[in-house]
Amino acid sequence: MSMFISYILLGLSLSAPIGPINAAQLDKGARYGFLHAWLVGVGAMAADAVYMLVVYLGLAHLLTTPFMKTFLWSFGCFVLVYTGIESLLHSRGGLAANAAKDEALSKSLISGFLMALSNPLNILFWLGIYGSILAQTVESYGVGKVWIYSLGIFIGILLWDLIMAGIASTLYKVGSRKILPWVSGLAGISLIGFGFYFGYQAFKALFL
Repeated sequence: MSMFISYILLGLSLSAPIGPINAAQLDKGARYGFLHAWLVGVGAMAADAVYMLVVYLGLAHLLTTPFMKTFLWSFGCFVLVYTGIESLLHSRGGLAANAAKDEALSKSLISGFLMALSNPLNILFWLGIYGSILAQTVESYGVGKVWIYSLGIFIGILLWDLIMAGIASTLYKVGSRKILPWVSGLAGISLIGFGFYFGYQAFKALFL
């Protein structure tokens, strides 16, 4: 049981550092409320599950080819910059009281999925950390324990998503019209910054 809890804590610690998903959750939650922020995290978890399955099936080498890495950096740049610009436009236009009706829940889910799926840093995690965990677990406990401990990681990620969604929705509930545009604007700038970093990595992969 203590081992299972340690994997939950691992999932929490891996999700906690500020990144594009956390920035997107703050933005969506501040503008639309808890459910939108949480669905961004759920979409990201779905992408994590895809990468977990790829590593488990031994197909990870496909993700490390130069073409695939360049494609993911480029696609990630597009997704993050687009989402960041959208956030900045919303922050400039103000936040209407009925903003939650202006965007479908599926859009939050899909944006989280695409951001996580196109993030090569996610690949590094699943190939590096999860790959080593997979090998150690199989060696020590057998294949049957792999999914149990993988579930622990996902529970930790899910807990962090709930925490972030709660923080973001608090801003939505108590924030004033002066505060919320700033939150949305800062989140947008953060997403664009991550997007430019991804674009630089794609440029290096292509030309340097």
